[in-house]
Amino acid sequence: MRRIRLDIAYDGTNFRGWARQPGLRTVQGTLEAALTRIASSPVQLVVAGRTDAGVHATGQVAHADIDDVQWERMTQRRRNAPEVEDPMEPVARRLIGVLGQYSDVAVNRVSTAPEGFDARFSATWRRYAYRIADQVVGYDPMERHRTTTVRAELDVAAMDEAARGLVGLWDFAAYCKPRPEATTIRTLLEFDWRRDDDGVLVANVRADAFCHSMVRALVGACVAVGEGKLTAEHLRIIRDGLERTNEFKVLAARGLTLTEVGYPADDQLAQRAEQTRNRRDADEVGG
Repeated sequence: MRRIRLDIAYDGTNFRGWARQPGLRTVQGTLEAALTRIASSPVQLVVAGRTDAGVHATGQVAHADIDDVQWERMTQRRRNAPEVEDPMEPVARRLIGVLGQYSDVAVNRVSTAPEGFDARFSATWRRYAYRIADQVVGYDPMERHRTTTVRAELDVAAMDEAARGLVGLWDFAAYCKPRPEATTIRTLLEFDWRRDDDGVLVANVRADAFCHSMVRALVGACVAVGEGKLTAEHLRIIRDGLERTNEFKVLAARGLTLTEVGYPADDQLAQRAEQTRNRRDADEVGG
């Protein structure tokens, strides 16, 4: 078997999330169908981070294991096609032909994965951006699929202070939807807010991993601070309470984009994958 890496972007508006679901259009289902058509036999993907319905991505990463027959079919050159240094380079172009030139999902690069690479377990962090248009900038219909509108003038300095106060290794149960047997302990590496050149508020959120709805909950809590309804200290009290609350609103998926996934050096990929598979213990929480 050979492992290949796929670097993926998509507009999540018309997808029911990443994960394959019978009878529903998903990113995984769409890409696996396209790859299966090229390989002439089933191809399955493992992803760095499963996004929810409506969430976008510009830097998603996945891998697939393909056998020798699939490799030959996927990398075969068309008659008179020029030779290329990387045999996987033409695969991305062939995917455009299957998915369509203006598809809402694109595989921007296909490459041979280094030894030990696992798109999910080798990742050391994931980065998301969340965009909000408040009363300062108003509603731009051209950005409606990737920006959430808030009908208030938000205090970005207060939101930034609140966000930075949540950084660290904690149990984020209060900011996650619980799932059976799933830990809610995460290391939030970066969380900050700024206004871009157009005045849109943009959150930068980076963590080793995220539990279900964590980013949208954190963003919603910060919006409550920006509206003057909560304080930065109250967000920390909520976090330490370890229980879901109705004191803030979990924001819509449309404003959220997975922008980047981080991996260690090639010689550390396998070790990182093994470490990630070991579930964290609650005693690690602190700082």
